[in-house]
Amino acid sequence: MNRDTCTLAALAVGESGVVCSLDTDEDMRRRLWDMGLVEGTAVQCLFRSSSGDPTAYAVRGAVLALRRRDAAAVILCREAVAQ
Repeated sequence: MNRDTCTLAALAVGESGVVCSLDTDEDMRRRLWDMGLVEGTAVQCLFRSSSGDPTAYAVRGAVLALRRRDAAAVILCREAVAQ
């Protein structure tokens, strides 16, 4: 990963970004695609559970809860991340 990218897991609550790739095995990639996490999709971090894992994200009008390890496989383009 370079300085122009970050992972979905690295987003703070309230931040958003755009998916640029998925860095995981084929089975998990298919599950993430099925949830709407495809290249070019805008994602916003909504809130974290009290224990810090999982985290809720807004994706295409739905709210998804992802574990940190799964969110770490979603790569966001840095220039698309709203601070």
